[in-house]
Amino acid sequence: MGLSGARERLVRTDGIELCVAELGEAGRPVVVLVHGYPDSKEVWTEVAARLAERFHVVLYDVRGHGRSTAPLPLRGGFTLEKLTDDFLAVADAVSPERPVHLVGHDWGSVQGWEFATVARTRGRIASFTSMSGPSLDHFGHWIKRRVTRPTPRRIGQVLGQGAKSWYVYLLHTPVLPELAWRGPLGRRWPGILSRVEKVPGGDYPTASLASDAAHGAWLYRDNVRPRLRRPRSDAYAHAPVQLIVPTGDAFLSERLFDDLAEWAPGLVRRTLPAKHWVPRTRPDRLAGWISEFVTAYEPGAGADGPDPEAGRRETGDDREAGSDREAGSDREASGPGTGGPVGGLPVAVAEGRPYADRFGGQLVLVTGAAGGIGRATARAFAAAGARVVAVDRDAEGAARTAELAREAGAPGAWAEVVDVADEPAMEKLAERVEAAHGPVDVLVNNAGIGLSGTFLTTSGEDWRKVLDVNLLGVVHGCRIFGARMAERGQGGHIVNLASAAAFGPSWGLSAYATSKAGVLMLSECLRAELAGRGIGVTAVCPGVVHTGITATARFTGVSEEEERRLRQQATRLYELRGYPPEKVAAAIVRAVARNHAVLPVTPEAHGIRLLARLAPRALRALARVEPPR
Repeated sequence: MGLSGARERLVRTDGIELCVAELGEAGRPVVVLVHGYPDSKEVWTEVAARLAERFHVVLYDVRGHGRSTAPLPLRGGFTLEKLTDDFLAVADAVSPERPVHLVGHDWGSVQGWEFATVARTRGRIASFTSMSGPSLDHFGHWIKRRVTRPTPRRIGQVLGQGAKSWYVYLLHTPVLPELAWRGPLGRRWPGILSRVEKVPGGDYPTASLASDAAHGAWLYRDNVRPRLRRPRSDAYAHAPVQLIVPTGDAFLSERLFDDLAEWAPGLVRRTLPAKHWVPRTRPDRLAGWISEFVTAYEPGAGADGPDPEAGRRETGDDREAGSDREAGSDREASGPGTGGPVGGLPVAVAEGRPYADRFGGQLVLVTGAAGGIGRATARAFAAAGARVVAVDRDAEGAARTAELAREAGAPGAWAEVVDVADEPAMEKLAERVEAAHGPVDVLVNNAGIGLSGTFLTTSGEDWRKVLDVNLLGVVHGCRIFGARMAERGQGGHIVNLASAAAFGPSWGLSAYATSKAGVLMLSECLRAELAGRGIGVTAVCPGVVHTGITATARFTGVSEEEERRLRQQATRLYELRGYPPEKVAAAIVRAVARNHAVLPVTPEAHGIRLLARLAPRALRALARVEPPR
């Protein structure tokens, strides 16, 4: 993808010429993409090509960047007031009669906040999508609020953001940034982006990088200190705002946006497990979210957008909510997802669903999804706005789960029929899913089978079946999908369903407990190995949960009639226990959001784990007791 076929024109304003590129059919809703530092408009090519299928997309080189001319003198030529003049000139040229939808990244977002909050642009912006760039006015108030009303947590937030902003101080030094960019830093920048940010090559960065970066240093010099010292008190957004926060951003803390809903009522907040340069690393996800938001707020499209008060609820818009977060509250944040439209926006946005800001739009694949914990987990992630793939050997059951996931809030949920023990089939599944829907963000290895019987009555074939599904099935999923997560370089999460039986010995469960203990240790090893790649791994260890596993469990060393009786007895026991799979699913979603390592679920699971740690001899003694049949 690229800007090939784009229509270019020059827009003159304030003595300079802005290079403007346009894609898509005229007459459609206009989306204006504004780039950041040290970029040119080409940072948007992957996103623009996707958006152009539905919208009239406009990109322009900010003054002094790309093929736009630079002001003379440079000092004082990059103020936010003059940048606002440029934006209005472009908007008037490409869409004189209709407001435009604004999207900004990095300094493009900093500019966008100015455009969306000053009075003279009122009525010219239909919506604003911000990513990786705060309003300098909001930033100034954020700092003042924490300095004038300090707590250890607030001071830590200020110091943490100060450390992330190290480059800002350097850009204020005279001459040095220009020399660095026109010298070694400019030559090495593409390699730095590739190694650190996993930015793929192509038409970006462009040959104008050195001069773009040298000129762009004046963005910081002309604006940062004046605005942080005297932030505007009227910097309220007069257009609906969508905030996209990359959780791995090396330059901006997520806490920087805690008070943002105060300035943007009805704020829609999304988080993305990615680093700073998301227009290059996650163009598919950005294009999807931008399309949803633009469609929701396009005049005449039959969408009025969500109730502003609902937006306040979803983002914690008040000082009390901010205080709760700063005090370490575990209250669940919420935000948008990709559910069915309500007022033009996803269900998860309109209803403020838990964890939607964390999982909205992410791709979640669940194995063993035809029922029980797998089905409940698929529905739980769907309710959080995730896209869901339901995988199982049972085609009818997987299809039913996909249907339930669509009803829960994932309209694109679909089913796949695969045996997780079949490694080549799992490879083909990964290829199909990635080709059609992109990389998997969260993998839930849930598929498993039950087997009970003494070691001496368990045949080699029985062992192979249990290990093939319960352990090797997990290995296949981790290896195949984990490799794709690592290659993408934007993190992810793997959930492996083990069992409370993994914590200690159990009479009559030698094969099953061994397979689950293997899953637990595999998860611990993977968590250590993949941590440096931003991939979390969680081992979930439920106790007795009322699922359908007892209906298919096998019992060795007994007659067929005795096996049927034991299966019925186990089913009654699980029914009496009455612990629903929905509780396990909720715990899984929460564990992924908080990146837990090991998650015991149910009181008995916690008890067995505690015994294994504190009184292993007692646990071994209990394991010798043969359960009544």
